[in-house]
Amino acid sequence: MNQLGFLKNFLSNPQATGAIAASSPHLAELITSLADLASASMVVEFGPGTGVFTECILRKAARRTRFFAMEINPEFVRQTRQRCPRAVVHHDSAVNTLKYLQEVGETQCDRIISGLPWAGFSEALQNDLLGAIDTVLKPGGLFLTFAYVHGTCLPAGLRFRRKLRQHFTRVTRSRVVWRNLPPAFVYRAEK
Repeated sequence: MNQLGFLKNFLSNPQATGAIAASSPHLAELITSLADLASASMVVEFGPGTGVFTECILRKAARRTRFFAMEINPEFVRQTRQRCPRAVVHHDSAVNTLKYLQEVGETQCDRIISGLPWAGFSEALQNDLLGAIDTVLKPGGLFLTFAYVHGTCLPAGLRFRRKLRQHFTRVTRSRVVWRNLPPAFVYRAEK
């Protein structure tokens, strides 16, 4: 998807798309490096968008690692499937991740990598998604997501940071990726 297509998705539904541009390869490299994917047996991606993170996940995960993604935007489902033909991408809300884990004989995963626009979500949706993560992420598992630098001062961004600290035993923040539009950093949360 080109920049104009991504911008159209944002303008038609800013809460679902959450950004004016796809994540950069620089942000994808950072988030997947912090995920220690080589040691994971089951990885789930929330909100792959156009598949930038998906591509890195598939490249860095071990051959034995199982993976699928959850995406609610049908255009982004199509884009990710086209970009990453071996990726399993479910057209559904991340809240329903347990259903898809059970379909592959699992109830939990080791890693969740998220491209969801958390600072644009209502408190109720943040709670629903974090509840789903609590249910499906194994003890000792990692949840990784990113935030835009400018969003950290917004009420929903501040609320999300507080919620991360309530739900996880350890939360760290990466360096800022200035070569992303807008600049972003990664939250790495350990259960």
